[in-house]
Amino acid sequence: MAFQLSPLPYPADALDPAISAETLSYHHGKHHQAYVDKTNAAIEGTDHADKSLEDIIAAARGSDQGLFNNAAQTWNHGFYWHSMAPSTTEPSDDLLAKINDAFGSVDDLKQKLKDRGAGHFASGWVWLAEKGGKLSVEESHDADTLADGDMNPLMVLDVWEHAYYLDHQNKRPAYLDAVVEKKLNWAFASENLARGTLWTYE
Repeated sequence: MAFQLSPLPYPADALDPAISAETLSYHHGKHHQAYVDKTNAAIEGTDHADKSLEDIIAAARGSDQGLFNNAAQTWNHGFYWHSMAPSTTEPSDDLLAKINDAFGSVDDLKQKLKDRGAGHFASGWVWLAEKGGKLSVEESHDADTLADGDMNPLMVLDVWEHAYYLDHQNKRPAYLDAVVEKKLNWAFASENLARGTLWTYE
């Protein structure tokens, strides 16, 4: 089964000025497309050809770094597009209660996401995740992912330079502030929490 580039859930200019249409067109149409293409090339004619992306990620971890990197980046990017919205949404009552329990308030969680993202060394991802009913902010380096672990990712922020450099140059905190304050899709996080199982790539 060949994977497809997951479509953006909004127009390319919908996240402007936090993320411009130019950045989104390169990030989605070039970077994400390349990960999809390389994943498809790596699995063609192999035992992985009919597996889900999530199963490929789990199987490749620790055994095929190239396949893992491209499959994980395919999944991470699909998840990232849905973690944002043209206008920030509201968390469900259940998610809000868990946020308050774990972090004190939504504002405190936002600050933690921004701080962890700004402080993350080099490329990677910053996640809001749930395990056993408890929320936490997690980091993963380079192409690493939470798609095959024991946590349920609820949303993610991309802190690779190509996610923000055209718009904010080297000012990663400015990108994080713009996205976290005005573009986070709390409704998506709420859906992931309510479902209780891993989001699947489509």
